[in-house]
Amino acid sequence: MYPVPRVAIMPDISLTMVAVLCLAALAAGWIDAVVGGGGLLLLPVLLLGLPAGTPAAHALGTNKAVAIVGTSGAAVTYARKAPVDVGVAVRIGLAALAGSSGGAFLAAGMSTEVLKPVIMVVLLGVAAFVILRPAFGTAPATGPAGPRRVLAAIGLAGLGIGFYDGLVGPGTGTFLVLALTAVLHLDLVTASATAKIVNCCTNTGALAMFAWQGAVLWQLALPMAAFNLVGGMLGAHTALKKGSGFVRIVLLTVVFALVANLAYEQWVA
Repeated sequence: MYPVPRVAIMPDISLTMVAVLCLAALAAGWIDAVVGGGGLLLLPVLLLGLPAGTPAAHALGTNKAVAIVGTSGAAVTYARKAPVDVGVAVRIGLAALAGSSGGAFLAAGMSTEVLKPVIMVVLLGVAAFVILRPAFGTAPATGPAGPRRVLAAIGLAGLGIGFYDGLVGPGTGTFLVLALTAVLHLDLVTASATAKIVNCCTNTGALAMFAWQGAVLWQLALPMAAFNLVGGMLGAHTALKKGSGFVRIVLLTVVFALVANLAYEQWVA
């Protein structure tokens, strides 16, 4: 059983660090809306910015409380202008909600020392895939997906990636974009739009579990969420205007920058 009380105690954080975290939330919202993976920026910043000794679960839970706001804003922006099959996205999202709830339940005991290497491996895998497939996601969508492809997307993007989102989190949006592009044969912009709807569900399931466990720093999450919302809406507008080629460039730039940062923190600093 998770210990009582189930209300996270806010650690002592300077106003300067709060401002830095809010700016990181703004950038993460923009990145997440364009290509997914805003948590790849936001979670490492939270892990570094929170005082030593803060449980990793508090960083994970706070990350979810922030991300769900920006993701929702981006999803609404996309749904108004992108050719999203909302019915398919919601079915995948419901499976993802179940998966993320299960992952979040198991995440409470995860330590920061385990989390950072996992994120690095995830990043390197994403970079290798995108580099080896230069045409990936640049072709127009092939039309409505058949039942088999939808079922495969529910299993992979829903249950599988949803579970990962609750357990670890960073990179979920990026993985959703990659999976939806590969399985449903979408272009990167449409996949990003669909991923936002699915990601709203995964964030909801994970956040509910983290909140129940008392692993959300609400006083920090609220101002960060406001910045994340602005970033998410701006990012969605940018992706719709610039197209799939721009999304791919942003994806690779973000991945390599974060790999370099985490490698420095893990082995140099």
